[in-house]
Amino acid sequence: MSMAGNLRKVGGLRRVGSLRKVARLARRTPKVDLSHPARSPLGSAVVNCVTYREGVRESGAGDLVESVRAVRKSADGFVWLGLHEPSEVEFADIAELFDLHPLAVEDAVHAHQRPKVERYGQTLFAVLKTVCYVDHTELTATSEVVDTGEIMVFLGQDFVITVRHGRHGSLGPVRERIEADAEQLAKGPAAVLHAIADSVVDDYLTVIDEVQADIDDVEAAVFAQNGAKADPGRIYQLKRELLELKRAAVPLSRPIQELSGRPFPAVPPEIQAYFRDVSDHLLRAAEQIAAFDELLNSILQAHLAQVTVAQNEDMRKITAWAAIVAVPTMGCGVYGMNFENMPELHWRFGYPLMMSVIAMICFVVYRGFKRNGWL
Repeated sequence: MSMAGNLRKVGGLRRVGSLRKVARLARRTPKVDLSHPARSPLGSAVVNCVTYREGVRESGAGDLVESVRAVRKSADGFVWLGLHEPSEVEFADIAELFDLHPLAVEDAVHAHQRPKVERYGQTLFAVLKTVCYVDHTELTATSEVVDTGEIMVFLGQDFVITVRHGRHGSLGPVRERIEADAEQLAKGPAAVLHAIADSVVDDYLTVIDEVQADIDDVEAAVFAQNGAKADPGRIYQLKRELLELKRAAVPLSRPIQELSGRPFPAVPPEIQAYFRDVSDHLLRAAEQIAAFDELLNSILQAHLAQVTVAQNEDMRKITAWAAIVAVPTMGCGVYGMNFENMPELHWRFGYPLMMSVIAMICFVVYRGFKRNGWL
């Protein structure tokens, strides 16, 4: 039975065996070309598997185990294996081959991790949160603005394993850019980690620019002539989406600082200088996110103040008109009692005079309220 058949059989046992048991089963079967999804026991989880020597990509798709063995035998080059949302069964033999720590493997498979950098022996495990701006024709109270994902990176002296989660954050453009710079790629797996971190942080800045356009639109709507009628749900939605961006970018500052200053076996000093540049860009992104958060708070407070002012204006108008209406109400109430000895009731000019007095008083009261800005 082929290796693919064995792993399908194990998957049908409802994950009864442990990861180590699956790995032992995989070692007893012939090797398969992992770079070809149609023949790979890892199925569609494998995105790419490439060997690099002196910064140059080797042509052809060889066996993963043989590629790793050749790289370690010659002590030259490294292997870059890219995966997308692998399952535990799919990742088991890879974890065994590269001697990855079970805790790091669990984090890589299940995702939803906080940005971090951890060292397990000679292997470095990094988690980066990716972000993507979701295009929309009009911002509403339910619009999705920021979509997040994750990239996990296992870094060793002779290998890089990237595990991507989410609908975006493809590493294809990153691979193309770094392959075009053979001198940088020749510095080893740490150069790949830097290229990934740099791309992730650049995406933060791109999304920040897009979010700023949405904030500008909301700000213009709030401070327009009828700003009190603006939908406050749009402001709350932007704050929620900005929180997603904040959760991705701000916690990454400490891991990047560790990569730029703390010594790691897989990160040479010449690469740490590049991480300091990434740290500067990340600091700029974090500052802009904090500024946006404060700006949205100010916009929300301004909107609430506008609503309060509009309500006060309405109450003053209602009060003013109630005072004007009270004048004829009082006059009609007095002369509507129909007492026998009310001289004005039998006077020829009593009715016209009373109506004239009421009209005059109403006009005077109206002019007073108008002059004071109540009407």
